[in-house]
Amino acid sequence: MKKAIYVMDQRSFDLVYPKFVREEIGELVEVVAEPMNKEQLLNDLSILEEVEVLLTGWGGPTLDEGLLEYAPNLKAVLYAAGSIKSIATDVAWKRGILFSTAVTANGRPVAEFTLSQILFCLKNGWQFVRDIQVTKQYPPKPFELKGAYRSVVGLISLSTVGRHTLELLQPFDIDVLAYDPFVSEEEANKLGVTMCSLEDIFRYADVVSLHTPLLKETIGMITGGHFTLMKQGASFINTARGAIVREKEMIEVLQDRTDITAVLDVTDPEPPEQGSPLFQMQNVVITPHLAGSEGEECGRMGAYMLEELKRYINEEPLQWSVSKEQFQKMA
Repeated sequence: MKKAIYVMDQRSFDLVYPKFVREEIGELVEVVAEPMNKEQLLNDLSILEEVEVLLTGWGGPTLDEGLLEYAPNLKAVLYAAGSIKSIATDVAWKRGILFSTAVTANGRPVAEFTLSQILFCLKNGWQFVRDIQVTKQYPPKPFELKGAYRSVVGLISLSTVGRHTLELLQPFDIDVLAYDPFVSEEEANKLGVTMCSLEDIFRYADVVSLHTPLLKETIGMITGGHFTLMKQGASFINTARGAIVREKEMIEVLQDRTDITAVLDVTDPEPPEQGSPLFQMQNVVITPHLAGSEGEECGRMGAYMLEELKRYINEEPLQWSVSKEQFQKMA
């Protein structure tokens, strides 16, 4: 039986690898030690000598040369979280270690959160919330709003989460625009989405949703100029990363364009600095980076890695493996 070990932040361990997942993993491999965090592992690296599979997640260890010297048999790393930027290294790639990640599992709740906000924003939900808080009364009907019938949603980047969101939007009578320089027209046709420029996303969409990974090239990609293009009463949702948006420029436009609603699950810095205008602006909704896997949702990530472990043991291709080329594009 292959030998394995759990190493990750123990505060989230029971959520990421719930009991039912651990029990099944225990039937597939021999877990050679009690679950530990990376500091505990670094205190006794000798425990890695016979380990073939590393089961990890948030707070996992960096597989640098010093660690890998003690892990001559390590062949697979199953990462029950998103990006492996913090754990994979050139040394690990040269060793031919397999990496698999639950980025797809972690992306599902982000897409679900995004869908909820798209539909709510199309109903002008947040505008009604703040108006009622101020006036203490209901506005008269008929309401002027777009709703989900024949409205336009713009997705910035057809990343893992962007594609999940696109999939969730399919049952609705919504036209979807997308901006992604890496998606061909042929692929866009298969996905049922209309590709356009970044400017046109802001110009024509009733709701703009940002899903771009945070890379050196994408920092500050969304400018104040983009917000000035938005339709009257349009909304902007950010579940990606705060630094992709030039926040000061966004704030200036939103202070002037109070018809625009911004739903920000991420900011830069995070949380916003004390005294930030974001806390005071009536047309800004801030949530505490909760769109990704939280609470019992985290168990889906461990379950995905359980399925990957089964494939690995059966010498089948891993469904969620990460190549070095994909790794280089990760945030």
